[in-house]
Amino acid sequence: MTVTRFPPSPTGDLHIGGARTALYSWLYARQNDGKFILRIEDTDLERNSKQSVDAIIDGMNWLGLDYDEGPIFQTDRFDRYKAVIQQLLDEGKAYRCDCTTEELEAVREQQRANKEKPKYNGKCRERHDVSVEGSVIRFKNPLEGDVVIHDRVKGDIVINNRELDDLILARPNGVPTYNLTVVVDDMDMQMTHVIRGDDHINNTPRQINLFLALGAKLPEFAHVPMILGDDGKRLSKRHGAVGVMQYRDDGFIPQALLNYLLRLGWSHEEQEIFSREEMIDLFKLENVNVAASTFNTKKLIWVNEQYIKTLAAEELAEHLEWHLDNQKLDISNGPAITDVIEAHRDRAKTLKELASNIRYYYEDFSEYDEKAAKKNFKTATPGILQNLLDKFKQVNDWNPESIESVIQATCEELELGMGKVGPPLRVAVTGTAMSPSLDVTLNLVGKERSLKRLEKAVAFATAKYAES
Repeated sequence: MTVTRFPPSPTGDLHIGGARTALYSWLYARQNDGKFILRIEDTDLERNSKQSVDAIIDGMNWLGLDYDEGPIFQTDRFDRYKAVIQQLLDEGKAYRCDCTTEELEAVREQQRANKEKPKYNGKCRERHDVSVEGSVIRFKNPLEGDVVIHDRVKGDIVINNRELDDLILARPNGVPTYNLTVVVDDMDMQMTHVIRGDDHINNTPRQINLFLALGAKLPEFAHVPMILGDDGKRLSKRHGAVGVMQYRDDGFIPQALLNYLLRLGWSHEEQEIFSREEMIDLFKLENVNVAASTFNTKKLIWVNEQYIKTLAAEELAEHLEWHLDNQKLDISNGPAITDVIEAHRDRAKTLKELASNIRYYYEDFSEYDEKAAKKNFKTATPGILQNLLDKFKQVNDWNPESIESVIQATCEELELGMGKVGPPLRVAVTGTAMSPSLDVTLNLVGKERSLKRLEKAVAFATAKYAES
């Protein structure tokens, strides 16, 4: 069975790079009817936080990246790591080292002076008199031969063992290091594919040697390139990179974000938009780009727009609900939200914007948009709006057709073009200069609200703009 994992460290939010790695791992497991595991690598006891764990899990849930096992916490497995380290000591594949920080730095300085690659010189490798207290435990890396990474993205990568030093497996306080815990976990969880960022390539040969020392089957590796900011440097907070949940707060649809992340380093012909099913069916590790990708917020917004335009209104309403609650907009007293979505889906780039744009269907406004009122409320406005008001009061069947008929009748009666009648009517009913077509807008606002707002606008325009 195919088994993949996503192993974040709970030292911050789930960020874009991690989310893309999680997506690729999730897709590979799903398309192979495999298992996807969420593992929390929380051995950094000083920097871990419950808040970060919650943020990671919230991000995974919001993105819909469901996991079959987990979250599994490494801090629950310390006894297992301790046992494996002891096994390596007993088999002569690991040893204790009491070299001080000053000694190690002096060795590195000399190596740099000799134009050699700085690494541990193996001083304690054959010693048997090192005290347990205060010492680290190091892995006896092979001294000869090559390590070959058969990488599913980058092809074969060959590293000579002389390039590697004897990595530390456990610190003086007994806490195991990343390279040890990740190998033990991947071995115990029978990981078949390790998909991760290419910043881990330096760790991979060391981990391969550990797998072999433990007699474990090697997983296949796939190292995906990093994500860059528009300045060509690794994406970080200075580029506006934020936790995944911030994208929810900013109004992005989770599937739109996944779609964008999928294409940020992978492609399928010229296709831009993918359903979840298409993502699973079409994704191929071999088609992941070798070169780094540049994050483009404008492109992400474009993808989000496509989803707002095309998702079923019922599904869009589910995603919109959080924003309605966040903006404290009660939609119980007004038109069906799905009808409003259909009218506005082509007018919003984000769900946050959409929620803000539809408030006037459910709540009366106390003020008009200043620029819209100044531009569209003139001397003739009270007469135009009163004419519309009188005619609308006579309408029994309130629908787009009857609303359009009234507007046309007013234009004809007053011998005015639509450009003179429509804009003040729109401002009167919505408070703004932008809305869907007036017949659709007034129909959704409803007769009672529309009449009330027209009466208010007549009084407002009469008082303030009669002399303009």
